[in-house]
Amino acid sequence: MIHLRSCLFAICTIMLSATSMAQSTDSFQLSKTFRIGSPGGWDYISVGPDKKIYVSHGTYVVILDEKKGDSVGVIPNTPGVHGIAFDEALGKGYTSNGRNNSVTVFEIRTGKVLNQIPTGQNPDAIMFDPFTKSVITCNGRSHDLSVIDPVTEQVTATITLDGKPETAVSDDAGRIYVNIEDKNKITVVDMIHKQVVTSWSLSPGDGPTGLAIDKKTRRLFAGCDKWLMVMDAVSGSIVGKYPIGDGCDGVAFDSHLKDIFASCGEGLLTVIHENSANSFQVVANVPTKRSARTLAVDENNHEVFLPAAEMEKGATGERPKPLPGTFEVLVVARR
Repeated sequence: MIHLRSCLFAICTIMLSATSMAQSTDSFQLSKTFRIGSPGGWDYISVGPDKKIYVSHGTYVVILDEKKGDSVGVIPNTPGVHGIAFDEALGKGYTSNGRNNSVTVFEIRTGKVLNQIPTGQNPDAIMFDPFTKSVITCNGRSHDLSVIDPVTEQVTATITLDGKPETAVSDDAGRIYVNIEDKNKITVVDMIHKQVVTSWSLSPGDGPTGLAIDKKTRRLFAGCDKWLMVMDAVSGSIVGKYPIGDGCDGVAFDSHLKDIFASCGEGLLTVIHENSANSFQVVANVPTKRSARTLAVDENNHEVFLPAAEMEKGATGERPKPLPGTFEVLVVARR
């Protein structure tokens, strides 16, 4: 009888787990599309503190109304713009401009350009570190970080790395973690002393791009080639690996719902739920659009924004170009 009860309990547990998984898998959908249409490439997208969407787009940043998708402004003269970061306390925004090795400073409220700051070579991702109140660029060609004082708008330090930095995140406690794409590792930087502390291998993860962090459980989420690697941000040990789509270039974390999102250029948004610090499960693979490789998450309304376009069929080995008039932002939301 005891054995029978144990079996029945196990069966019920499995059925409940399967039901929960099915509900989670069905709970995300492509809810709307914001058409931009203008020609040019793109990279990162960000949700600003003003609840507007900032989309990098060739030589400028398009600002969209978050609810309707209407264009409400432009940050001009940002050649080869990659990312957008914000210092809400100062009311300033920052763009990383890869083609002229600079950061553009703008006023969030008006979009007015205030300054342009020289950085290292080919600044890619850009972030604001709340702990040191610094703006940081990941410079892909010079293999270093530029640390900017947002008050003086001057570079106060250059931190040398031993590889190509792709993305960085802060633990809000004095350290930042940097994906080193060509070395398949995460480098830990002490932002108080402005120096590298250590590096941790992401193996078997390869080619890390997107990166996010859960500051409470101290877990790092690195988007690699077809895998999301979960790493302990204290010890550097690999906690787990989870399958994602091909061509991941963005990872984001909704800290309220404990959902990790990996945007993959093959046309898939993989959603992984964090049950606990050491327990994760893939709960959804949401069809998006081929080329939708980067993303931003609004943690207030739990929407995910992904820029994408129809792509030309280029010659073998060439990077395909977006077809004119097809650039848009996809919005994925819970049902």
